[in-house]
Amino acid sequence: MPHPRTLVVGAGIVGLAVARELQRTRPDDEVVVLDKEPQVGAHQTSHNSGVVHAGVYYPPGSLKARLCRRGVGLLREYARERGIPYDEVGKVVVAVDRADEQRLVEVERRAAANGVPDVVRLGPDGLRDLEPHVRGRAALHSPTTAITDFPAVARALADDVTTGEGRILLGHEVVAIRPLRSGVEVLVEHAGERTRLTADRLVLCGGLHVDRLARMAGGDPDPRIVPFRGEYHLLAPERRDLVRGLVYPVPDPTLPFLGVHLTRRVDGSVDVGPNAVLATAREGYRRRDLVVPDLLETLTWPGMRPVAARHWRTGTAEVLGSVSARRFADAARRYVPELRDADLLPGGAGVRAQAVGRDGSLVDDFVIERLGPVTAVRNAPSPAATSSLAIAEEVVGRLGR
Repeated sequence: MPHPRTLVVGAGIVGLAVARELQRTRPDDEVVVLDKEPQVGAHQTSHNSGVVHAGVYYPPGSLKARLCRRGVGLLREYARERGIPYDEVGKVVVAVDRADEQRLVEVERRAAANGVPDVVRLGPDGLRDLEPHVRGRAALHSPTTAITDFPAVARALADDVTTGEGRILLGHEVVAIRPLRSGVEVLVEHAGERTRLTADRLVLCGGLHVDRLARMAGGDPDPRIVPFRGEYHLLAPERRDLVRGLVYPVPDPTLPFLGVHLTRRVDGSVDVGPNAVLATAREGYRRRDLVVPDLLETLTWPGMRPVAARHWRTGTAEVLGSVSARRFADAARRYVPELRDADLLPGGAGVRAQAVGRDGSLVDDFVIERLGPVTAVRNAPSPAATSSLAIAEEVVGRLGR
């Protein structure tokens, strides 16, 4: 009798974690990972801040809160087992004005409800003791918030999958999905040739393209993935001592994204950013990147009209910040007044796969959808990398036999 086969689409950190979890819990199954790129972790896994989130911000009871808290412990243990850098540099969430102070109360409540350890409230002097160059009226300190090398984690997961006799087929793009009476058929293109693969189960972890994959499998077009580019600057090497750990703003619930913050990386560099600019391609890491079908798909989605109506002022400011290093520096100076325009060097960029509902809602929580033999991770924004091993447990636990 043939072994059950599970195909996983997406060789980012979530897809690879799912494949590894399948091998751990279903050792008799055949596991095959498909990805259109020539290497693992090509997109969101390799274009993020490297922060291991402790779970401070997320609504208690949400999948984000639960899987982030579970994922932190799993990731910490995994990184140490595999010799991957993992440094608990700590994070301060800084209130710079009275409105921030009022919102900080809710952040503190969520941190306590989510069981984030050792979070303490600081006044201006306590903040200065931790971050001598940071100024604020108050702050929350999360000492267990950490940084790691997520691309290295992805490579280690890939090694686990192949060592466990799973296969990772890179350069293999899924172009069609057809559910069968028993199982699923996937049409894959590789080097100009198309091949049909059949499986008992299919797991979609396609990140920036997961909505398209889900539609191929008969899923609802709602929500649609809308790409937002997040651009970073770097602190000049001689000015990295302005920040010891991670300096974050208090989230504003009326705005769709967090805003500019300062994050130290495991290599010692310090990122300043990101902003959030509508990307004109799903993989639009540069301003000049344009894929017309991607842009049309974004602009014709009914949910984009209410999003634009609600956030056009913020969007305009983000675009201006994208082309002006001074405006970027101004945003960072709210927290680090000593920062000068000349301290910022050009950095990289990432693209966030933001799920937008037909009604214009920005889907915040993780969304895992079951479509018969197909399971789709329909929304996995930050803290998905932190939560990846826990998301894998959740996904595999929902598959059934």
